[in-house]
Amino acid sequence: MARRLATVRRSETASVQTASWHELLSASATMSVVVLACAAPHAQLARQLLSAKISVVSLSDDIADVLELLGLHETALANGVTLIVGAASSPGMSGLLLRHLANSFDSIDEVHVALHGTGGPDCARQHHRALSGQSIGWHDDDWIRRPAGSGRELCWFPPPIGAYDCYRAEVPDPLLLKRAAPELKRVTARVSATRRDRFTARLPMLSAPNREGGLGGLRIEVRGRRNGERHTTVAGVAERVAQVAGVVAATTAAAILSGEVDVRGAHVLGEAALPNAMLLTRVLNGGVRLHEFVGT
Repeated sequence: MARRLATVRRSETASVQTASWHELLSASATMSVVVLACAAPHAQLARQLLSAKISVVSLSDDIADVLELLGLHETALANGVTLIVGAASSPGMSGLLLRHLANSFDSIDEVHVALHGTGGPDCARQHHRALSGQSIGWHDDDWIRRPAGSGRELCWFPPPIGAYDCYRAEVPDPLLLKRAAPELKRVTARVSATRRDRFTARLPMLSAPNREGGLGGLRIEVRGRRNGERHTTVAGVAERVAQVAGVVAATTAAAILSGEVDVRGAHVLGEAALPNAMLLTRVLNGGVRLHEFVGT
């Protein structure tokens, strides 16, 4: 990691500095936006930054942490700053793709998300925990809970990923996607897992996660009505999960800094109040390739 940081520092276009959390807060007068890309929880860190009138982009994918972050809406409003919750791959890119696909429908009522792969050690640990908890989903105007690791479904991801068995997991995507599109009647989220992943989910990780996550995939299926008929559209990406998360977070932070995202309070990607089309275009220009399948 030190070698990579030194490489970034030598880049002609980058200006990188390291600092402790207390040093960061003491320099708050010189900051406008902070991206929280560390392990959860983020809520307490975000509260301190918002109170210092600094906008925050959080990559947290922990349900309890996300709920607490959303609860900081009034704090962000009172300080005139922006808090974007779940600006990673899933959640994050999933919200942008939801809004992109929804624009081609007359109305939507279902969205189903699946994620394959992890972005790094903290992400891998969260994936491990997510398979041992309780999944949440929105079903016909009510929140439902099911055991994580159940509900096997074969999901096809864009090439070269291919098909993987995916299972319910304790992830915040249903919560955030429902917030982005309140008209939805059904929302589910799954993650890929092996038999070993499921059987060992309630135990400590048997081996240390890789320092970097490998190639992963995100798949989102949107259902609704178009021209009076039932219609389904599937889209996704096949990239390194960390790359997708980094591009989404950086794009969102840059848009806040430039004033193109000018809403105050706590928000999630995909909400109608955000410039989602512009954000998605910049994410794709940042090297993330979109795959789309249209069926019936």
